[in-house]
Amino acid sequence: MKLSAPIGIALLLLAAAFAQAQPQPERPGVVVGEAAIKPFPLSAEALGNARANESLEVRPEITAAIVGISFEEGQFVEKGSVLVRLQSSEPLADLAAARAALVDSESQYRRANELFKTRVVSESQLEQLEAQRDADQAAVNAAQARLDQTVIRAPFSGQLGLRRVSLGTIVSPSTVITTLDDTSRIKLDFDVPEVFLSRLEPGLVVTAHSAAWPDTRFSGEVTTIDTRVDPVSRTITVRALLPNEDGHLRPGMFLTVTLLKEDVMALLVPEQAIVPERSKQYVFLVETDGTVQRREVATGRRRPGEVEILEGLRPGDRVITEGTQKVRPGQQVRIVTGSGS
Repeated sequence: MKLSAPIGIALLLLAAAFAQAQPQPERPGVVVGEAAIKPFPLSAEALGNARANESLEVRPEITAAIVGISFEEGQFVEKGSVLVRLQSSEPLADLAAARAALVDSESQYRRANELFKTRVVSESQLEQLEAQRDADQAAVNAAQARLDQTVIRAPFSGQLGLRRVSLGTIVSPSTVITTLDDTSRIKLDFDVPEVFLSRLEPGLVVTAHSAAWPDTRFSGEVTTIDTRVDPVSRTITVRALLPNEDGHLRPGMFLTVTLLKEDVMALLVPEQAIVPERSKQYVFLVETDGTVQRREVATGRRRPGEVEILEGLRPGDRVITEGTQKVRPGQQVRIVTGSGS
């Protein structure tokens, strides 16, 4: 049986009125915070190892006996200073023989060159004598190089360490004679978490403290950032350079390092807004119409009460800080100023 149009309309109106009369579920109340850009100075503390600006173990290039030692332990030496002299009798004899051969071959080449102009000497003979002269010159250069290896010089300016040999000691390339360190500047290597990577750059100020000098602050700046992140510790090595004119710092010292950059701005949200789930981080975002949206975010550094957001939010976004356990995506909520239900 079909109902007439007036009766059908009446029933629809009656159903609508009944639905309106039913109690509607109350929207849950939530407290929200706003994502805002704020000053967030870059500050990281780490432990670092001091290294000399330049450092080496002084070793000979040849096997020979020491005939002269020209340095004192702990002495500061300039670049090129003679440190040790080795037995040079054989290299000197080789050099003398090579020079004599060169004098002879040069003389023969000059005479042949004059005779070549009168066609007494052929071109091939002249070329042979020229080749012999060049070979003798190479022999002189090689003999001179071997003689130079009997004198060990400082390759750079720095401070010498302990002497480990004596006069008459027969040394070889594996023998350490002493150490040489340029400590006018100290390289300080330390590791920081990879979360700081986007903020790291050469020129950042670092300060360091040593247990040996508790009342002294050593200042420097970042010079190099490693190209790789350690896959195990998730840290990256940073190298800073510290002036060390007073010589307080020594290679191998253990220092506490503070990395600081003041003029850093960051997008921050209240720490309570972050909802971790497995290895990911989420927030519940409240749209302008009161609808809840769950959004994944990438977090960065933290400080008490606030978390840096690297990706996922924009300044002014409202995120739920209290009541996240009561909401679900797509649900309508009402914003309260304090703890609400």
